[in-house]
Amino acid sequence: MNWPKRIICMTEETVETLYLLGEQDRIVGISGFTVRPPEARKEKPKVSAFTSAKIPKILDLKPDLVLGFSDLQADIAAELIKHGIEVYIFNHRTVAGILRMIRTLGGLVDAADKADALAASYEARIEAIKKETSAWKVRPKVFFEEWYDPTISGIGWVSELIEIAGGIDCYAENAKHQGGKERIIANPMDVVDRAPDIIIGSWCGKKFHPEKVGQRDGWSDVPAVTTNQVFEIKSAYILQPGPAALSDGLDQVFEITTRWQESRKLTQMP
Repeated sequence: MNWPKRIICMTEETVETLYLLGEQDRIVGISGFTVRPPEARKEKPKVSAFTSAKIPKILDLKPDLVLGFSDLQADIAAELIKHGIEVYIFNHRTVAGILRMIRTLGGLVDAADKADALAASYEARIEAIKKETSAWKVRPKVFFEEWYDPTISGIGWVSELIEIAGGIDCYAENAKHQGGKERIIANPMDVVDRAPDIIIGSWCGKKFHPEKVGQRDGWSDVPAVTTNQVFEIKSAYILQPGPAALSDGLDQVFEITTRWQESRKLTQMP
């Protein structure tokens, strides 16, 4: 079988997956937003953003497979298909979807066993964390902020990571929506009313400042603010639906929820 030898990745998660599988030599082009792994930015030419791509440059690289993500890259995919390029668009937004993506990508590059082992390692870590948090008698309410002005709550896999890490997502009902527009919280005071114990911010392309959250109108008395349980997780660790979210992203959420549990125990000591 002729496995693809010249692959272009228009989003970061497939780049990171191929590197973890030891198949990075197949990559001939990447997204300009790629930061994981850091060597990819040094080694591979950048040929796309997220909703735009340098079509002539992609064609010049003569890829035999282009990998993308979501309906937001549908127009790019259609243009490449018109030029006879084979395109595979992933469209997952859950933890199970990330694991499936890893295994599917492994199958596409003749690395199915390595991909299955990688996915299984994440599954084992998830189960270990679930086992530990299942013993918690009280679980913290967590508000995950993907953007502010407008305020946007977390996407599907982020909501699941919060639950895996022993938290309760304050806006779990929003997580089923794919697009950010459907997850907009029209009145930020609704967050105040839900009284999160922990606030985690992760803004794509912009730094989240935990110390400024309490300065928002009406937010100074939110439990997360009064107990200094407001944190940033960089978007590269958690907002890409790939290995980063299941490794560094999950670990950071778990560290935050564990820290909350420890601080809660200290305040209850006689």
